[in-house]
Amino acid sequence: MFSVTALGVLFGLLSLMGCQSTSEKLPSIAPADRTPDWAQDAVWYQIFPERFRNGDPSNDPTRQTLQRPIADVPASWRPTRWTRDWYEQADWEQQMGGFYDGVYDRRYGGDLQGVIDRLPYLDSLGVTALYFNPVFSARSLHKYDGSSYHHIDPNFGPDPDGDRQLIAREDPTDPSTWHTTAADSLFFVLLEKAHARDLRVIIDGVFNHTGRDFFAFENLVENQAESRYADWYAVNSFDDPATPDTSEFDYTGWWGVKSLPEFATNEASTNLQAGPKQYILDATKKWMDPDGDGDPSDGVDGWRLDVAEEVPVGFWQEWNAHVREINPEAYTVPEVWEDASRYLKEGGFSATMNYYGFAFPVKGFLVDHAIEPSRFAELLRERRAAHPPRVRRGLQNLIGSHDTPRLATMVVNRADTGYAQPERFDYDNGAIVDLRKNPDYKVRAPTAEERRLQRLAVLFQMTYVGAPMVYHGDEAGMWGADDPDDRKPMVWPDKDYDVEDDHPYGHDRPADPVAFNEDLFATYRDLISLRREHEALRRGSFGVVQADDERGMLTYARTHPADTVLVTLNRSDAAHSVRVSLPDSLRRPYEILRNVPKNAVTRLQQNGTVLLLEVPGHTGVVMRPDR
Repeated sequence: MFSVTALGVLFGLLSLMGCQSTSEKLPSIAPADRTPDWAQDAVWYQIFPERFRNGDPSNDPTRQTLQRPIADVPASWRPTRWTRDWYEQADWEQQMGGFYDGVYDRRYGGDLQGVIDRLPYLDSLGVTALYFNPVFSARSLHKYDGSSYHHIDPNFGPDPDGDRQLIAREDPTDPSTWHTTAADSLFFVLLEKAHARDLRVIIDGVFNHTGRDFFAFENLVENQAESRYADWYAVNSFDDPATPDTSEFDYTGWWGVKSLPEFATNEASTNLQAGPKQYILDATKKWMDPDGDGDPSDGVDGWRLDVAEEVPVGFWQEWNAHVREINPEAYTVPEVWEDASRYLKEGGFSATMNYYGFAFPVKGFLVDHAIEPSRFAELLRERRAAHPPRVRRGLQNLIGSHDTPRLATMVVNRADTGYAQPERFDYDNGAIVDLRKNPDYKVRAPTAEERRLQRLAVLFQMTYVGAPMVYHGDEAGMWGADDPDDRKPMVWPDKDYDVEDDHPYGHDRPADPVAFNEDLFATYRDLISLRREHEALRRGSFGVVQADDERGMLTYARTHPADTVLVTLNRSDAAHSVRVSLPDSLRRPYEILRNVPKNAVTRLQQNGTVLLLEVPGHTGVVMRPDR
């Protein structure tokens, strides 16, 4: 889910070619001790649980567990086969109408056991930290409509029916009555096994709104003004008992969506009401210190906070203090799509999902080729400057997520005309990336040349300031438009997938084989390994050595007292020979460490402080001092 803040940011045009100092001269900002050391070295991997891996088919969702009223779901409903052509409709879906009438009722059965089973895969990829989309009880496939915060969704665990019976015997507002369900226990096993592999784990906290079957909201609907939860929600009017044939009950839903009722704030709108606030604090403690012994090593390592800007900042100040009282090394990251620098300081967060400072400019420069290298470098500098160094290193540098088209599909649909939203480079512009609004948006697989651009973007992601984050499946070669297409089931090497040749509107399209992309996976694994091997890439300063607007090339340095890495990107279609003049601080002989793609033929010669490089189009070169 996402929050959009409209900003009138106008980008100037700058077309120049030349050298810049490699020393980062940015404003001095007080250190942010809320960004733990481990988060500055992290390589993140985002998991959307329902679509990652079905490790236990016995716990698959049923027709009764769906979000839609059961009477509206055909009796023939069944979980969807994992390997089915994404756009092909099952019989029960056809009864409901078109593709978009039934796709949100699909369930594939992804669960916690599936994640546990694939921890060796994550190890082999080399990631060091996992971010889970919501894992708490909820009816939807995405789980942003929670029915509680103190239990893992029963269908993610081994005993859904037994878990629901236990939950029904609790007082949700009294932690002393909370049971440890089978799903809760399996989540703790997952944490233990992940931590044993030195994998950190953070989970999604959705504290602005709930689902309609959240325990407090159900009670509110039934008892209205007499409910013990009457002040928990943003109620506009209660039902009038004097008009039994009419319901006057009305409340505020997130962005007007009534299936997502919002929590109420206090009278001054500076915090949440006491009831939901205390419940959230109690649930937070359960997941951060499960056995309550004061040692948080058996709990989650932090939180990603959904639509954080829509919750009063006073709540976040209190909540973040609570989190760090439990675990001083916890990492908290809000979902903020625009400039989050002020919000991080006011709310007490560790860092942010770096849409504004990373994803937007990367789309403009490396995906769309809409801005020149010099303007790209300036945007990066401006947006780095908003954060102190410790926070910069801990920013989650994502390119795509469950809320956007996948990176591969961004490249397939790269813009060749002006932007409707120039300040965002049309990043996740729904009028473009949603097939229901733009049926001509391409849903095909990328070509080999388009994969080169994907690799180039990942090279930059793994060599830039901040903690890179990979959305599960990007490394496997997955493609997809905006929601729901960005939430296809994960492509695994041990499964045989149908050819994808359907289209939701019957348009002609290529017949695309769907299979795990071993070569692309190797690129991700190699670049993650490169980042982990070089302290300069994780902790070093960043400086642009040369921004060559004429050729579409950018050379930059990552420097640390004991380590230096140079990178040259050629984002143009054509091969170029370029002279790169090094400042005295980088004066030493260099050798090529990596070519991206791996089979690219590049050449490096050196004459004192001048590098002579030959680089094919859509290619990157990584260099280090000659040993």
